[in-house]
Amino acid sequence: MNTSALIRPAWTPATIALMVIGFMVFWPLGLAMLAYIIWGDRLDGFKRDVNRATDGIFAGCRRGSDKAARWGHGSARTGNVAFDDWREKELERLNEERRKLDEMLSEFDEYARELRRAKDQEEFDRFMANRNKSTSPTTGGPTTGGSTGSTATGKRGGKSTPGLLDE
Repeated sequence: MNTSALIRPAWTPATIALMVIGFMVFWPLGLAMLAYIIWGDRLDGFKRDVNRATDGIFAGCRRGSDKAARWGHGSARTGNVAFDDWREKELERLNEERRKLDEMLSEFDEYARELRRAKDQEEFDRFMANRNKSTSPTTGGPTTGGSTGSTATGKRGGKSTPGLLDE
């Protein structure tokens, strides 16, 4: 059995045929095959270099995340028992303060929501009172012997305008 690959980065009949077919089907495929034939033997070194570079980058990220885990969450012990105990107590105290602040925030939000509701209710009541005051003489009909709408005369020069608010 032959141990060499059929498609390898060399000028073999298979790679030449694939390059020609690639150019006929879609020219970038033929160009990619040509690049593989010419520079394919360098892919192993390129792949190794890229892997080393990415390992270096991600190793830096791992070091950064280890520091964050050590100081942010308190899961890593330093070996100094007194310091670790003090840090745990301080973190517990800070968590308690954060919980108290969150409670105060929710209480304030509820208070502000109730103030808005009360203000809206007051404005609505004022609107309804003004509306009822201006429309009440016309809805009751002419109960007196005089003219209707005489109470609706306002700043409009003596004209009766039922249904409009007097200001």
